[in-house]
Amino acid sequence: MTDADDIATLRERSDKGDPDATDELIQLAGELQDVAELRRLADRGNATAADELIQVATELGDLAELRRLAEGGNGTAADQLSELLEE
Repeated sequence: MTDADDIATLRERSDKGDPDATDELIQLAGELQDVAELRRLADRGNATAADELIQVATELGDLAELRRLAEGGNGTAADQLSELLEE
């Protein structure tokens, strides 16, 4: 099974309300640096996904994503954005 298959399967289970699948999906998406999947989960209000998204965006230097999160009121994203802009 490919990572894409794993994500699709986990996404389906997660969307049906399986919290274990959601946790696994966040972990896999983080490992794969799948910003889109993490954004989808974070935008649904999943704080763990938001934290993972901030971490991945920081690692990738994705200022646009950090700015989007910061503008949405995420203080951690705002802090990371400030740090990256100071470098």
